[in-house]
Amino acid sequence: MCGRYVSTRRPQDLVDLFDVKRWDPGQALDPSWNVAPTDNVWSVLERVERDTGEITRQLRPLRWGLVPSWAKSLNVGAKMINARAETVAEKPAYRRAFAKRRCLLPADGFYEWQPVAATGTAKARKQPYFISPEDGQVMALAGLYEFWRDPAVAEDDDPVAWWTTCTIITTEAVDAAGHIHPRMPLAIAPADWSAWLDPGHQDSGELRALLATPAAGHLDARAVSSAVNSVRNNGPHLLDDAGEGR
Repeated sequence: MCGRYVSTRRPQDLVDLFDVKRWDPGQALDPSWNVAPTDNVWSVLERVERDTGEITRQLRPLRWGLVPSWAKSLNVGAKMINARAETVAEKPAYRRAFAKRRCLLPADGFYEWQPVAATGTAKARKQPYFISPEDGQVMALAGLYEFWRDPAVAEDDDPVAWWTTCTIITTEAVDAAGHIHPRMPLAIAPADWSAWLDPGHQDSGELRALLATPAAGHLDARAVSSAVNSVRNNGPHLLDDAGEGR
């Protein structure tokens, strides 16, 4: 699974990297070294403009934890932070979004935890690892997004009536990540960004092909400070080598 990740790039840099055409500078997110479920996260997606019918690539903040349109409560999202690549096209909670509402979630890297057995007086614990591309490039995590209407809000045009939420697609872990945890977030290669984001691209077989497990040899994993264990902690010190930030 992917339950925590790092996203520190400036929105201006993401606009350039992903060739974004629409972005509202008023929608600001602070850099985060401890992105957690229900946080707002940057996403890259494509939408059809109502006025012109043109497809526009956008940078938007979304709430992490997908809430299907038919859900009764926003709380459902906390349990739907990940969707498995093997079943995402069929699961009722994800299949509509997989067909039409796909996005990319920029990340510097992600965290996974490895159990450490008790030794002597030391208790059993879980050691966090930061897993990221060896070349330091942004990971474009495959995601889905949905719109959810809060039934408790009377006016449809009330800003709090609508929520836009997302989930991260995971796959079998390979390379360095596979030594830490059996699952990992699936990153889309730059050559496939346009095909993945295009809302008019609805061929299930072709879309599934974009979710291939990435080739091994490009990820680095290193033990980091246990301070990341608490979602209340944030800052670059979370990436200190294990032992430095305890």
